[in-house]
Amino acid sequence: MSEKRRVLVTGGAGFIGSHVADAFVSRGDEVWVVDDLSSGKRQNVHPDAHFVEMDIAHPEVRDLFREVRFDLVSHHAAQIDVRVSVADPARDARTNIMGLLNITEGAVEVGTRRVIFISSGGVVYGEPDEIPTPETAPKLPLSPYGVSKLTGEYYLDYYLRVRGLEYVALRYSNVYGPRQDPHGEAGVVAIFCNRLLDGERLAIFGDGEQTRDYVFVGDVVSANLLAAEVAVEPDEGLDGVAFNVGTGVGTSVNRLADVLEQVVGTSAARDHRPERSGELRHSTLNAERLRARGWKPARSLEEGLRETFRHIASERGESPA
Repeated sequence: MSEKRRVLVTGGAGFIGSHVADAFVSRGDEVWVVDDLSSGKRQNVHPDAHFVEMDIAHPEVRDLFREVRFDLVSHHAAQIDVRVSVADPARDARTNIMGLLNITEGAVEVGTRRVIFISSGGVVYGEPDEIPTPETAPKLPLSPYGVSKLTGEYYLDYYLRVRGLEYVALRYSNVYGPRQDPHGEAGVVAIFCNRLLDGERLAIFGDGEQTRDYVFVGDVVSANLLAAEVAVEPDEGLDGVAFNVGTGVGTSVNRLADVLEQVVGTSAARDHRPERSGELRHSTLNAERLRARGWKPARSLEEGLRETFRHIASERGESPA
């Protein structure tokens, strides 16, 4: 195995961050998790990880950097709700911009080798003309959340070019899997699983033909492990150090419901509701740049949905079909 590292995973008690932290622990790294538990759960933290309950914008984060001197940071902590960002842009910016700056200043001060920044392929491109959408597509975010994620990439570009801090940006598509909370757009998988278990109707907004690129959390974890080592091309600008993480396959909400019903072996009535204002019609990512470096999704949609449903049923104390 390669050299043991001191790794910080911010947001490491959350859905995706906890899986990433688990993977670094399994690799043999010494892992610290910083999470304020505003949405994360203490039980998600690996028992062999050091847990610090703290807001990433708090000044004491800098003390932690000085104490541990992290080699690598995987920065998942964020305000992720588009609706919250629209209602309160300042709250969104405090976490997603000021929190990031607190992390980057700490990293520069102690000589951290690399920061993995979690951006969003679902919001930085806006409503793209090209689908699947490559990293080089125009950046036209349509929400304060999208603006703050893109701003994070620009700040990190500054830290790379002027301050010498190496980074990789991962632009996630819609991630789903075990530990996911039923909130947010990608949370539709968890919402549908719970409704099927409860025997309730599935809510479909609009005609249900809007499409998203659903990628399993285990495949996102492997992208993070690769991002810790992959060579990048900073001379190509933002997109030279950014990688889309998705399957390249768009799945409609109607199709998602159909596949999940097939996996579960049951069906539910559909409750069609008015289309939600401002919702993107289509979002699917071209991840060929990451594939060219050895990554590929290991689970099909059916396999990922089956594993997710079994986990949710188990968490509820029920036996999956």
